[in-house]
Amino acid sequence: MSVQTNFLPDLAHINQSQAISLSILLIAATLWVTEWTPLYITSFIILFLQVTWLLPTLHKVVSTSDRQAYYSPFFSDIILLFLGGFILASALHKYALDARIANWLLKRTGSKPANVMLGMMIICAILSMWMSNTATTAMMFAILLPILDKIPAGNPFSKALALCIPFACNLGGLGTPIGTPPNAIAMNYLAEAGLNISFGQWMMATFPFLILFLGLLWFVLLKIYPPGDLVLELPHMENMPLTAKHYFIIFTFLLTILGWLTTKVHGYSIGTASLLPVLLIFGSGLLKSSDFKQLPWDVLFMVGGGICLGVGLKESGLTKEIVNLVPVGAQVITIIITFAVLASLMTTFMSNTATANLLIPLAVSIEGPVSLIILTIALCCSTAMALPVSTPPNAIAFGSGLLETRDMIKPGVIITLIALVGLLSFGSLYWPIVLGV
Repeated sequence: MSVQTNFLPDLAHINQSQAISLSILLIAATLWVTEWTPLYITSFIILFLQVTWLLPTLHKVVSTSDRQAYYSPFFSDIILLFLGGFILASALHKYALDARIANWLLKRTGSKPANVMLGMMIICAILSMWMSNTATTAMMFAILLPILDKIPAGNPFSKALALCIPFACNLGGLGTPIGTPPNAIAMNYLAEAGLNISFGQWMMATFPFLILFLGLLWFVLLKIYPPGDLVLELPHMENMPLTAKHYFIIFTFLLTILGWLTTKVHGYSIGTASLLPVLLIFGSGLLKSSDFKQLPWDVLFMVGGGICLGVGLKESGLTKEIVNLVPVGAQVITIIITFAVLASLMTTFMSNTATANLLIPLAVSIEGPVSLIILTIALCCSTAMALPVSTPPNAIAFGSGLLETRDMIKPGVIITLIALVGLLSFGSLYWPIVLGV
């Protein structure tokens, strides 16, 4: 009863703008959880409601409030960063450079099952750092199927191979700001909180966790689905020589990464550096108009919608009111654990982008180490993978017919818990060292 009596007065005194902002938040949460409409449509609903419903009430108290603040999230530096990443990924896939990387690494794993699985996990993680983990999963399953055909029926290791692909793709997204949408959302709000993290700093902050979680994933899958005395026979894969087009894409890829990593040196924003692949790859004709239309624009609008929602929460002052709901004297570690557990639970059952869009705007108003809370939420959103619905890679793996839900739950829950404990235990110790938070 004490929670209710404390909570109701806090909500009772909110003004009209804050009440509207709360309504928009609840509408967005309902649509994101239920997916009654596509997630990108929800982003446009948020924008429409912010401009037509919230903004007029804000004009009564804040004459400087401008609708441009609600439009700009849809074409911000973070959106350009993702757009550049999508274009690089599209070029890598169209000219089969991603498959060449996978084949090159697999040739070096030998025939020992544990080594083959580790090699596949490394491939998945590396590719998912730079391109869609959904596309990576689909491609790797095409490579995996001929290997599975050689495994005797009933050997549990086939399930380990089928699971290592989506799980490693999920974890790979931790490694770079473009690896998964929650990372981009986190970077945007970190900048608003006064911490402008560079591309290289993000990799320094997350890469140790990526390596640790991959190693633990490899160990867990080998224990749950051991190969026994199995010896794998890898299919023969022949690559044609690289052409000038391939070398140009590689050059553009490396040049763009260099641009992302050296923003503090050349002085241009990370979004400006992201225009390089747009200009070079489309300007050279390597990608056509049809390729441009097939880029995952829905993901860009999902991210933009979440940032737009945060603008309304901040402009209306609702975030400050939400802070007042936090018990006075609550320990920082308690707040971080609460947000981390919420992120892991919610992402298990709904989109990680939607989870980040809901939780991170609320976290930025909490007094204390906001940067630690935001990073924890973002990474927890990418490490929850217990169910087929948890992530698109999980759904692809389940849809292959090689797995049942119970095959995914046990290792998925273990990895989710390991990641949760790891981030809570070491994140608050490591991130202040590398980021100064």
